[in-house]
Amino acid sequence: MTKIDTSRPETVLPTPSHTVGPFYGHALPFPGGGDIAPVGHPDTIALQGYVYDGEGNPLPDAFLELWGPDPDGNVPQVDGSMRRDPASGGFLGRNGVEFTGWGRVQTDANGHWTARTLRPGARGQSAPYLSVCLFARGLLVHLYTRIYLPGDEAALAADPLLSRVDPERRATLIAAREPQGTYRFDIRLQGEGETVFLEFQ
Repeated sequence: MTKIDTSRPETVLPTPSHTVGPFYGHALPFPGGGDIAPVGHPDTIALQGYVYDGEGNPLPDAFLELWGPDPDGNVPQVDGSMRRDPASGGFLGRNGVEFTGWGRVQTDANGHWTARTLRPGARGQSAPYLSVCLFARGLLVHLYTRIYLPGDEAALAADPLLSRVDPERRATLIAAREPQGTYRFDIRLQGEGETVFLEFQ
């Protein structure tokens, strides 16, 4: 039997914190994670960009989750975005028919990410936007931001969140329009042009 001397309390040190990644590459990505819009949907838009660290280097192992409403501004109520084969347990990807509004993508070796979705509709007084949750090396806590889409300058100017952001930094929340229904949205974790991140309390 081990006896513990309670007359001399031991010092208990807190468990050290560690980063939120990159420990997620094995199980979290799934086939079709970035294919949020059903294949062949006529209103599909493509989002793409890079994730950069504080020195301007692209991160090859960042991880993004995106979610947003449908084109009418309704939050989808469809269960799940990923299906498994009941026999093997393997990934089947999406069913390709229902719009869940949610996707999960990982950056490639060059720090690039891409997703296909439907242009979100406005909700309440907010301009249309997609929510983003970012996981990356060196982060102790995941980060939240938004992707607003250009096209309705009056709605962007009246948006309750954008109107509170310093005008010089507002552009870090608005995607740039590119040809053929594509939008570019780069995320900078620190330094010049740092993306505006949100804190929920």
